[in-house]
Amino acid sequence: MTQAVGTGRIAGLDLLADLVADGDVVVLSGAGLSTESGIPDYRGETGRRRRATPMTYQTFVGSAEARRRYWARSHLGWRHVARAAPNAGHRAVAELQRRGLVSGIITQNVDGLHQAAGAVDVIELHGSLDRVRCLDCGERTPREELDRRLREANPGWTARAAEFNPDGDAVLTDEQIAAFRTVDCARCGGVLKPDVIFFGENVPPDRVRTCYGLTERAGTLLVLGSSLTVMSGYRFVLHAHRHAVPIAIVNRGRTRGDDHAAVRLDAPLGAALTALVARLTSR
Repeated sequence: MTQAVGTGRIAGLDLLADLVADGDVVVLSGAGLSTESGIPDYRGETGRRRRATPMTYQTFVGSAEARRRYWARSHLGWRHVARAAPNAGHRAVAELQRRGLVSGIITQNVDGLHQAAGAVDVIELHGSLDRVRCLDCGERTPREELDRRLREANPGWTARAAEFNPDGDAVLTDEQIAAFRTVDCARCGGVLKPDVIFFGENVPPDRVRTCYGLTERAGTLLVLGSSLTVMSGYRFVLHAHRHAVPIAIVNRGRTRGDDHAAVRLDAPLGAALTALVARLTSR
């Protein structure tokens, strides 16, 4: 039976604390965990107010103009993500890991905020915005290095963005994008791409297998801030359900996995997870 927040919030937190106290918790986190850090999402509370659609892998690799549009927008938007700080939810997950209750963290986010909060051995299911990969030679380089090169290639480019979309995507005009110059791989001259999984691109199979292994061995699968709309994350909920692993979900709004959840809290992530840590501390 699903336990929702509302009149049953205290009972829901107690049920969640019971599951987490048993340990071997595997966290599956989504964009909703980072919205309190100022990073918007596509499908949650902030996502419903925006019309942005992400660029697909096929569009990116198939068009130089599409890559110009992506890098111009990301050149500004990445700085917004890079300045973001972990929130109470990230800190609570790191604390649960330090206490030995969390045995694995799988994140669909590309912002690095779990690690910034002190979590270790985080599996970045969709990669990270702080790295860049060459599609030709495969070399990975720090995003700071690309930022420096793009600044040098665009000394007179003074575009500013008042609005940011998820994944470090700033809203710019066509004129601002047309004036932007991209750069190629410094090693081989190949096409550069952020080291993240775009829509239409597959997560590396070995990474998926690792996540499946963590999920089926878990004492509890704890989903944080994900609507589970995309199969990329939802498959681990299905996998946990098939292996009789209890599933707990903390999210704002309904999720695709609610019918499989033993506990479901509809609550702000930072407040709920802080309260969870406090309950576990008082036991």
